[in-house]
Amino acid sequence: MSAAQTPPPPLADQDAQLLMRLGVRVREARAARGMTRKLLAIHSQVSERYLAQLEGGQANPSVLVLQKVADALGQPVTDLLRQPVDDAGELGLLLRLLRGQPTAQLRDLRKKLARNFGKAEDQRRGRIALTGLRGAGKSALGQKLARKLHCPFIELDKAIESTAGTPLSEVFLLYGQAGYRRYERQCLEQILKHNERCVIATGGSIVTEPATYDLLLSSCLCVWLKAAPEEHMARVVAQGDTRPMAGNAAAMEDLKRILEARAPLYAQADRTVETAGLALEESFDRLLEALTSSA
Repeated sequence: MSAAQTPPPPLADQDAQLLMRLGVRVREARAARGMTRKLLAIHSQVSERYLAQLEGGQANPSVLVLQKVADALGQPVTDLLRQPVDDAGELGLLLRLLRGQPTAQLRDLRKKLARNFGKAEDQRRGRIALTGLRGAGKSALGQKLARKLHCPFIELDKAIESTAGTPLSEVFLLYGQAGYRRYERQCLEQILKHNERCVIATGGSIVTEPATYDLLLSSCLCVWLKAAPEEHMARVVAQGDTRPMAGNAAAMEDLKRILEARAPLYAQADRTVETAGLALEESFDRLLEALTSSA
C-alpha cells in the first residue's frame, strides 16, 4: 500500500470527543435556527454529505470550512469550538449547582438575576415584544394590542426589509444568515432608540441569536405566544406561506424539532401565553390577562 493509500491513524479519545462535541453543536445550532442541512450547505458552500459527516463527529474540518459553517449559522466560530467549562472555577461550580435543576426553577432564578443586574420589569413595560414561531399570532395579536395601548406596532422583519431595501427572502440570498442577523440587530437597536412605547413582533429565530435576544429581554416585556406544532403549520399554510418548509416532505417533523430546540429559549420570556385551540379574541383576552398579572 502506497503512502497516499495509507489510512489515517485512529483518533485519540480526546480528539474524537472534540469532533463529536463539534458535530453536536453544529446540529443543535442548525436546528435552533430552523435550517435544513440542505439550506446550511447552500449558505456555507459546504456539501450536504460533508455536513452530515461533520454533525456525526466523523469529519475533521479545516479552519476555513469551520468558519464558513459558523458564518452560515450566524455565530462566532469560537462557539462551536469552546471547551467544556473547568469545573474548578467559580463559573464551573455554579454550573454544577444548576445542572439537573427543573426548568421552572432555572427560569425563576434567571428572572431574579435579571431583576438584580438588569432593568426591572416596570422599566420595560413600555415596550412589549411578542416572540414565537411563525403562525403563533404575533402580527394579529400585536396589532390589536398596539391599538388598545395607543402605541406603534412594529414588525421587526418588515423593518429589516425596509432597511435593506429588499424582501426578506432576498436578504438571505444576498447576505446569508450572518447578514440577516446584522440587519436584525441594527433594526432592533433603532426601534428601541426611537420608541419608548411600542409593540414589537419579532422574527421566530431571534431567540437563537444570544446578543440580540439579550437586548430584547433587557429592554422589553417579552411574551412567548405558544401553540402546538400542528397549529403553527396550519396557520402558516393558511397564510399561503410555507417558508422555510417549501419542498420538504418532512416539514412537520422539521417544525417539531425547531420548536423543541427553541422552547427553552422562548421560555426565557417574562410571560407565556398559550394560544392552542383558541380563536383570535380568546387569545387576545389571555394576552391582556398575562400582561396585567404579576410575573
